[in-house]
Amino acid sequence: MARYRPEPRIETHRDRAGGVRDAVLLVNLGTPDAPTARAVRRYLAEFLADPRVVELPRALWLPLLYGVILPVRAGQSARKYASIWLAEGSPLAVHTERQARLLRDWFGARRGSEAPRVDYAMRYGRPSMSDRLDALRAAGCDRILLVPLYPQYAASTTASISDALGAWLARTRDIPEVRVVKHFHEHAAYIAALAASVRRHWEANGRGAPLVMSFHGLPKYTVERGDPYFHECHRTARLLAGALGLDEADWKITFQSRFGRTEWLQPYTEPTLVELARAGARRVDVVCPGFVADCLETLEELGIAGKHAFLGAGGSEFHLLACLNEAPEWIEALGDLVREQGWPA
Repeated sequence: MARYRPEPRIETHRDRAGGVRDAVLLVNLGTPDAPTARAVRRYLAEFLADPRVVELPRALWLPLLYGVILPVRAGQSARKYASIWLAEGSPLAVHTERQARLLRDWFGARRGSEAPRVDYAMRYGRPSMSDRLDALRAAGCDRILLVPLYPQYAASTTASISDALGAWLARTRDIPEVRVVKHFHEHAAYIAALAASVRRHWEANGRGAPLVMSFHGLPKYTVERGDPYFHECHRTARLLAGALGLDEADWKITFQSRFGRTEWLQPYTEPTLVELARAGARRVDVVCPGFVADCLETLEELGIAGKHAFLGAGGSEFHLLACLNEAPEWIEALGDLVREQGWPA
């Protein structure tokens, strides 16, 4: 009678990593690797070629992108990036990496060796989502929670992250359990972190009026096609105004970063700043609730160009409030947001 011979055991990544682990992956928009025309062109090509970002027929858009827009805009944008670049690199990358590290420490202080692995990635540019997801799987992570760092949902942002996730899953054989946070525009801890940031600025610099809440703009047709973004921005703004005890006359909501000739969400930020100055406002405070990390759109578009427009129209003091960045209230909010998803438990 033949003796039973067990099949040879094949070592897997779980064996090498020492068991199943949970992971949290923070995902932000992205940034060029350097403030140079070449690096910016490479980044913009990936960003603007995404059909979620520019909803035009590819046969019409791609020749325009590669033949006209990139050759002109890469150099212009590179100069803008150079004006806000930090010694450590791009502000967006620097702050996002710090947020991931602080969230890792936050979980470590509460769960010790059972804390989830925390990492970060960019939707466009580096570190890429696919590279970081590969690294998490190689480390034995079988449950991965993706946290898009966009408080308000839009197809061009959060849905695009899901697209990239789907592409990674499609080429992965042993896929992990995955969840994606859709939005957190009215999360109590996020609103509290915003309010604490504004109060901290007022305590250090005095209080200006009105408080302009500037969100990234989108084409108006995105609302007509079903994006909840516009309404979620208004919800965030009203909750923040309520937390700060502001009357209707004490704050305004605006939208920035227009591109192209189509109509975008209104009112527009820079024209509003000019109107306020011409109407007699001597000081204005600007906060960006839709950005959780300072970046080109906050530091250059508002901190430089927006300030120049306001002062040039007769204003005297322009105050751009820092984004949440590494504020302790924000790290606490991130921790609460992750725990409320059910896992990591």
